[in-house]
Amino acid sequence: MDPHDSQKVPARRSLKRKLDQDFEEEKADRKVSIVQSNAVEQDLIQDIRDQVNVLNSIYTSDEADRAAAKRAVHALVERAKNEEIVNLIVDNGAVPALVRHLQSPPSSDLQIPYEHEVEKGSAFALGLLAVKPEHQQLIVDIGALSHLVDLLKRYKSSSNSRALSGVIRRAADAITNLAHENANIKTRVRIEGGIPPLVELLKFVDAKVQRAAAGALRTLAFKNDENKKQIVECNALPTLILMLQSEDPTIHYEAVGVIGNLVHSSPDIKKEVLLAGALQPVIGLLSSSCSESKRESALLLGQFAATDSNCKVHIVQRGAVRPLIEMLQSPDSQLKEMSAFALGRLAQDTHNQAGIAQEGGISLLLKLIDSKNGSLQHNAAFALYGLADNEDNVADLIKVGGVQKLQDGEFTVQPTKDCVSRTLKRLEEKIHGRVLNHLLYLMRVADRAVKRRVALALAHLCSSDYCQTIFIDNNGLELLLGLLESTTAKQQEDSSMALYKLATKATSLSPMDAAPPSPTPQVYLGEQFVNNPTLSDVTFLVEGKRFYAHRICLLASSDAFRAMFDGGYREKNAKDVEIPNIKWDVFELMMRFIYTGSVDVNADIAQDLLRAADQYLLDGLKRLCEYAIAQDISVENVPLMYELSEAYNAMTLRQSCILFILEQFDKLRSKPWCFHLIQRVLPEIRNYFTQAFSKPIKSAQFSCD
Repeated sequence: MDPHDSQKVPARRSLKRKLDQDFEEEKADRKVSIVQSNAVEQDLIQDIRDQVNVLNSIYTSDEADRAAAKRAVHALVERAKNEEIVNLIVDNGAVPALVRHLQSPPSSDLQIPYEHEVEKGSAFALGLLAVKPEHQQLIVDIGALSHLVDLLKRYKSSSNSRALSGVIRRAADAITNLAHENANIKTRVRIEGGIPPLVELLKFVDAKVQRAAAGALRTLAFKNDENKKQIVECNALPTLILMLQSEDPTIHYEAVGVIGNLVHSSPDIKKEVLLAGALQPVIGLLSSSCSESKRESALLLGQFAATDSNCKVHIVQRGAVRPLIEMLQSPDSQLKEMSAFALGRLAQDTHNQAGIAQEGGISLLLKLIDSKNGSLQHNAAFALYGLADNEDNVADLIKVGGVQKLQDGEFTVQPTKDCVSRTLKRLEEKIHGRVLNHLLYLMRVADRAVKRRVALALAHLCSSDYCQTIFIDNNGLELLLGLLESTTAKQQEDSSMALYKLATKATSLSPMDAAPPSPTPQVYLGEQFVNNPTLSDVTFLVEGKRFYAHRICLLASSDAFRAMFDGGYREKNAKDVEIPNIKWDVFELMMRFIYTGSVDVNADIAQDLLRAADQYLLDGLKRLCEYAIAQDISVENVPLMYELSEAYNAMTLRQSCILFILEQFDKLRSKPWCFHLIQRVLPEIRNYFTQAFSKPIKSAQFSCD
């Protein structure tokens, strides 16, 4: 053992003892904590059982019993406010005891001690227990609903008092919690006769009771058609509409919520609500100090707007647009979502579209496109789709960069992507006539940023019929090229995408085969005469080997061979012609093309064959080689490919390189040589588009393959 290690052994043993001691202490502390926790829980359970026993043992009108029941109920209420204890309360038999005390005990006296107080506490406690969905059905099955409905009706037989208001309010709140997201219990409340008294209580003098009754009706109306129908039949609408105009935010918030649930998916009720005069009060709530009421009123206006075109117009005429636009700027995402929802419905009417844009809606809605909230993003996209239908809005959308925003957006759900796609298509359909003239005017007189946005948008949206007018006659091409030279990556990327889109338009004007036939008239002797001594009148020496050929075929193939055999060169009368700097397999392929007019060019030999085709002026073969080489263009080799195209004047390959650069710019821009390459290809890009859009259609030669 190393001496240093031997010295460490006692220290390690000491450390181990310390760690073992700490572990045992922690273990003991945990045991103490568990014991203490168990003791606390046992005390809590015992306390709950004590209160339940009190409620089970006394049910009389005796003043002492009523006082004891009140104290027991109050204790359970305080416990039930802690949601973590709710299960213990239920598990220890509190529900039957509380349900029993929802009723007043029998009495021969005219007034029961602590009238309404015990019942109020019982209703309060049951409402707290019903917050947990798993307890709702248990409470109802034990019979709570009928007693709660009876409590609602106490206003008929008792004088108004604070105690009476309290018991009615707690009963309404308990019904709200019991019916929350529980379709069966919503129906049971109606069967038990709970809806008529709740509607009557909307008129109760106590505002808290009004609010509680409205809250219960709101819950009962949600996705329950029979409940909706009965609420309307009980003549709730006039009172609810009056409540919309209350000074108390809690009142108008609940009222607008009830109306919203009533009209949801119920066209007939929606018409009744509008006929009852709800529209203007709802619009008024858009300016409320209560954000919840503003949110609900915007949602409700969106539902109203789906009724018919006249309703959309009336909403706008009555002043809804400006407060809705202001809500788009709120830090509250729910307010923005509901405002965008309402504006989206309003924007589906042609009379409203310009007005929404005039109030500044376009820019604000475009900002919401960046939201990570899928619903907010979709509502904004739908509103923009509506606004894009109006020709007067197209230039405004484009001026603020709307097209780029829609194209660049990261959309979270497919319906939003589809909506944006339809919006861009709608804009595309409007790029003509006065809209196009307006945009061309902006390209002449607006500031440089707007000019560039217009040019970028038009590259994507315009028909190929207008490319010359926009990009040659009105300087659109130079604007795009200026962006391509920018030092800002985003501007370069936008420009490259726009130019690539333009290139596809140019190609659509003049579709071109992958490898067109040579324009030079030729005589093809056929495959059987390739390197065949039969009737051969000239022999080539390639890498020391003889290749037999026929002058008539060579003379017809290119100007280079005509000059060689029909001019003043020494090869004219030579029997054997030496071919330097060309490999045998390359020469053989070249001759095969001359004899047959076609040949398969693979990537391994394409560059050598291109050099030979350029040397002997074989345009058809040259294009075949360019096409084969272009298939291998990559992010890494595109500069070399462009150099190759320049070296051999390979226009098709050069243009393929340019197309690749434009299409793959986002991958190329990180390369250190990218900026230099862009500068190098700019003249060729300018030359191509100038020719493609300024000449007759048949002259375009840009391939997008």
